[in-house]
Amino acid sequence: MDTTFKQFKKKVKENRSKMRRFMTGLENNTPPGLDKMAAALAPAVWQEVECLSCANCCKTMTPTFTPADIKRIAAHLKMTPEQFTDKWLLKEKRGAKDWINKTQPCQFLNLQDNKCSIYEVRPADCAGFPHLTKKKMVDYMHVHKQNIEYCPATYVLIEKMKAASVKGNNTL
Repeated sequence: MDTTFKQFKKKVKENRSKMRRFMTGLENNTPPGLDKMAAALAPAVWQEVECLSCANCCKTMTPTFTPADIKRIAAHLKMTPEQFTDKWLLKEKRGAKDWINKTQPCQFLNLQDNKCSIYEVRPADCAGFPHLTKKKMVDYMHVHKQNIEYCPATYVLIEKMKAASVKGNNTL
């Protein structure tokens, strides 16, 4: 992305309601080809956005850790799953009661280069983030509504979808 993160946050603040309205419209009246459009636009998004220049997801959000994630990461760190959860995670008090990070930024984020120290065994939630090309995109629209405020890639994808719908060059 050719703007700084501060500029991104300003853009989000200025356009948040329009973007959310657009996404709600997609939820309520899902156009044919929505998933194909997202997949077609994703490569252009990644040409504009460099995750390592941002890492805001790792700095301000927490993934949910599945039992498989916990077991895999604990083994990688030569810990038991119980040692891993005791040291790094907590159970949410409300909602799904998922395992989440105790601290932010993420304990595995290197703040010098924004790289993940457990990248090869990272949680599935991290590996899939920001979930741009999930099948049945409409089912993830509530996630995208949240992520536009944190993730430049999500914001750029929705911006491109909105522009395509205005141009009328797609089925949106």
